[in-house]
Amino acid sequence: MPPKDILVHLDAGPCAAVRLDVAARLAARHGAHLSGLFVVDIPLPMIMDASGGGGVLASLIEDMRAAALGDAAAAEAAFRARCERDGIAHEWRVAEGMTAEHVTLAARYADLVVLGQADPEAAEGGAAMLLDDVIFFSGRPVLVVPYAGTFGDVGRRVLVGWKAGREASRAVHDALPLLAAAEKVTVLSVNPGGPADHLPGAAICRHLARHGITAEASRLDSAEVADGDVLLNAAADLGADLLVAGAYGHSRLRELVLGGVTRTLLQRMTLPVLFSH
Repeated sequence: MPPKDILVHLDAGPCAAVRLDVAARLAARHGAHLSGLFVVDIPLPMIMDASGGGGVLASLIEDMRAAALGDAAAAEAAFRARCERDGIAHEWRVAEGMTAEHVTLAARYADLVVLGQADPEAAEGGAAMLLDDVIFFSGRPVLVVPYAGTFGDVGRRVLVGWKAGREASRAVHDALPLLAAAEKVTVLSVNPGGPADHLPGAAICRHLARHGITAEASRLDSAEVADGDVLLNAAADLGADLLVAGAYGHSRLRELVLGGVTRTLLQRMTLPVLFSH
């Protein structure tokens, strides 16, 4: 079944337009309803340094809130214009509070969530926290769009990073609707061990074939390059426009510890990546 309910998180950042374009193209292709969510999140730890008493602090908070609501109105105008232009059924939402909490909750009522990669050069860490929370705690597949670049019809040429574990299996099955619409699907196992002619992805390719999806299995062995970079290099070589990957990590007293491949992809992605945990 194709995705019928897509959620995209939008903000006042320069990359929001690219996220909207990716989400709108997917919604139009699959006949899905598209929800846009903007969260007014006032950074309280920063404003607590303000001097001048409670009145000045309250005024500062209200000024910041008014500015954020203005940004939300601009984002709404762009969102509605795009959806109306493309004939997409849509809904706009504005929430106030912590971005990660609101987006994680809203994600649980969607088939697919579209978020933006955190800019590695940015000092503010809210975007990285948002990604961690939604990927690992929403229970939904999350399409992360790189902070740099533009992207066309995502999902035409798909690379699947395969490792015969729970996370990869979940990612493949969450991605089935997108894989079914793809023109080419490649399943790649990186450093799987065993004989060089053994293709661990062959079994999942046979499973995909029973869903009407033609996929090709391959493997790459590299002792010098990290697995995540091998996947990104392979995606570039194949001309892939989407990478499907299981998100590896665990929570230690709520402090998320990412797996090496997941960390590499989140930091250095060059194409949209569909994560599933």
